[in-house]
Amino acid sequence: MQAHRVAEKLRQQFHAFSGIFSPRFSKPQLKFIEQMLVGIAASQDCKLSRIARALNEPILLKKTEERLSHHLADPQLGRQVQEAVVAHAAPHIREDTLLVVDLTDLRKSHAQVMPYLATVRDGSTGELAHGYWSGVVLACQPGRRRVQPLLQQLWSAQAPDFVSENAQVLALVNRTAAATHGRGLYVMDRGGDRSRLYEPLLNQGLRFIMRLTGDRYLVVRGRARSARDLARGVRMRYAETVVREASGGEKKVFLQYGFRPVRLGRWPQAQLTLVVVKGFGQEPLMLLTNTPVKATRASVWRIVSGYLTRWLVEETIRFLKQSYRLEDLRVLTYERLRNLVTLVMATAYFSAAWLGESLKLAVLVSRVKKLAKRFFGVPDFHYYALADGIRVLLSRLTWESRPRAPTPTTPSSTQLLLFDST
Repeated sequence: MQAHRVAEKLRQQFHAFSGIFSPRFSKPQLKFIEQMLVGIAASQDCKLSRIARALNEPILLKKTEERLSHHLADPQLGRQVQEAVVAHAAPHIREDTLLVVDLTDLRKSHAQVMPYLATVRDGSTGELAHGYWSGVVLACQPGRRRVQPLLQQLWSAQAPDFVSENAQVLALVNRTAAATHGRGLYVMDRGGDRSRLYEPLLNQGLRFIMRLTGDRYLVVRGRARSARDLARGVRMRYAETVVREASGGEKKVFLQYGFRPVRLGRWPQAQLTLVVVKGFGQEPLMLLTNTPVKATRASVWRIVSGYLTRWLVEETIRFLKQSYRLEDLRVLTYERLRNLVTLVMATAYFSAAWLGESLKLAVLVSRVKKLAKRFFGVPDFHYYALADGIRVLLSRLTWESRPRAPTPTTPSSTQLLLFDST
């Protein structure tokens, strides 16, 4: 009986969360969004048949699936859901909040008739396969282990509206920057080391930490030299030992790091810093940033640790793929594919930010995790346990247990996101 009451409270939180979308959608659309969020969480799946079955409506399953499929085709759905989520998170994103932008593949090796299948490189195996690319934006406070999913956008290089990968990445950055009014520190891996990305980032005054490929030419004292060549001459003034969690357990890594001021040839007015880190392999790690760096250990380490946050991003992407079977999506139109990926991200945002880190909902969260029935307890990356617990609880309810229509919701002190937690 207690579990049923917890399940009802959880359902009420889904209802309250759907209120953040109310200014942008009609009542039928709001009902659809709420049903999709509940169905994805209850089934831990992104197939419409599983989502419809999890809703357990007192009508034919086929009718539920047809209604969901109809609403999922809305060409404006994905963009408006993304804008609502990032707008809700924006007040809690500060100047030093890390905004990690990353690319990942959604592999569909056996698909044949899905629209605009393209060739992707599997990030786990390195193999080429059919599938789609996806860009994600995740937020994290420096020095904390909790990562908040913000945005996810699927695309295919074979689609008629595809312009370039740069354009897709910039669309995610621009959508985030518009909501946060330029706050945050963007972190990108070597794939972001492109002139077509530096230009808009610098022109908009957005701060970034970019990992360099080594072939990037930088200017020092009026002379252009490769980043790899410059890195060899950087004095390693500081040292730090960090612990990296790998599949075989924890591994201690001894790092040495230093910095030097540099310029970019096409943007000589921009004051940039090259931060060099040794200890991860034969080649040094090279980071370029337009954030002011002082000659102190804390100032330089802030850049190094900001980039190392990407380790947590890898786990977050695995969570999205595994907990919601994201690579098993099977809708047969391109618009539905993109909208479905966005709704999966919104479901993850509910678990990580709305529910997972609200101090007011701490008791509810603890009960949800206890009901996860995980064999090895609750891991430090507790979103897996939250997702499992939510599925167990929602399986106890029918859609008829739902609350009334959602009301508009704005951030307040009663809904504290992870950015306010310790």
